[in-house]
Amino acid sequence: MNKISMTVNGKRRTADLEPRMLLAHFLREQLRLTGTHIGCDTTQCGACTVLIDGRSAKSCTIFAVQADGSEITTIEGLAHNGELHPLQNGFWEEHGLQCGFCTPGMIMAAVTLLKDTPAPTEREVREGIAGNFCRCTGYQHIVNAIQHAART
Repeated sequence: MNKISMTVNGKRRTADLEPRMLLAHFLREQLRLTGTHIGCDTTQCGACTVLIDGRSAKSCTIFAVQADGSEITTIEGLAHNGELHPLQNGFWEEHGLQCGFCTPGMIMAAVTLLKDTPAPTEREVREGIAGNFCRCTGYQHIVNAIQHAART
């Protein structure tokens, strides 16, 4: 067992974990933050994307012990004071979801995209979310949602 400590959605969390526990499993099983979805366990789909120290990362390929001392933000931590994050609002306004399974990961990937490219073109949005798969939509509404958030 390894003792770890990290800040998750603004709260300091400590735990004793097996060194092989993935960050995605720690968030879902230990902290009950189930917005971090697990779709593949092979870093292909992006449903598990979270922010680690402000940058998007796929939590299914990171051991929780590797995140020791880090600041983690999950989809549950984006809204502040009851107000949706601009990306959450953009997905709402532009119908950027269908079943919703990929949505948390798409939004978390888009946080880093907009941090790096505040006014992305359609092509830049598509490239920025290329590591996140949606099996339900044609992506256009997702692109629109991200661009909506960029304008707000």
